[in-house]
Amino acid sequence: MSFTIATWNINSVRLRAPLVAQLLTEEAPDVLCLQECKSPVDKIPAEVFAELGYVHMIARGQKGYNGVAILSKQPIEDLGDKDFADLGHARHVAGRLENGVTIHNFYVPAGGDVADREVNEKFGQKLDYLTDMRDWFREHRPEKAILVGDLNIAPREDDVWSHKQLLKVVSHTPIEVDHLAETQESGQWVDVTRADIPEGKLYSWWSYRARDWDAADKGRRLDHVWATADISNAAHSSRILRHVRGWDKPSDHAPVLATFDL
Repeated sequence: MSFTIATWNINSVRLRAPLVAQLLTEEAPDVLCLQECKSPVDKIPAEVFAELGYVHMIARGQKGYNGVAILSKQPIEDLGDKDFADLGHARHVAGRLENGVTIHNFYVPAGGDVADREVNEKFGQKLDYLTDMRDWFREHRPEKAILVGDLNIAPREDDVWSHKQLLKVVSHTPIEVDHLAETQESGQWVDVTRADIPEGKLYSWWSYRARDWDAADKGRRLDHVWATADISNAAHSSRILRHVRGWDKPSDHAPVLATFDL
């Protein structure tokens, strides 16, 4: 059985429901994980997605910010969520497909603008969130699982437009990269995107602040698809849909996809 999973920080699922519908129509992934839905669960336009065949949804929501959702063509069992770092935020939800694959959908805190937890509480919360993820996956070692989401860290030098210029910028600082690496190691997660596309610059986010984001191309790879080692070799066809960033009234993130033969 082959199935395709996509992850996308949508930056308001209600505002951009037409874009979600367009993606589902054009790409037809079996599962779409959304982050930053910015909506209570009962206000997510699930009927729009159900009409396109995505009749199953599990989600956690908040009014105006955060929020994660998993849309699926296949039945998916709600496995709950965990409030990592006890922030009281809707940043995680997990589900299990009928093929036994567990999906974790994450929206890791962005961390604010200053990479110093002494003066920026949000940066400390981000590091604590990643530490809690690490410890939880060490205790609950995942198997046959996929982890996706906006992890808000670009770990590799070629995951950002300028490694040197971004070393002190939140999302690419060494301490964040180290925390993400520990989280990845805790679950023996394989970075599926980079396993498929090992070389070259690769981005999934471009700031709204750029007058011409495409020409400036000052991107970062903040959105990830990971898989446990027992199924990572089944992954292929990883891709980032850069052109979606250029759609009308877009999210500042592009969808990331991978296909698994399981």
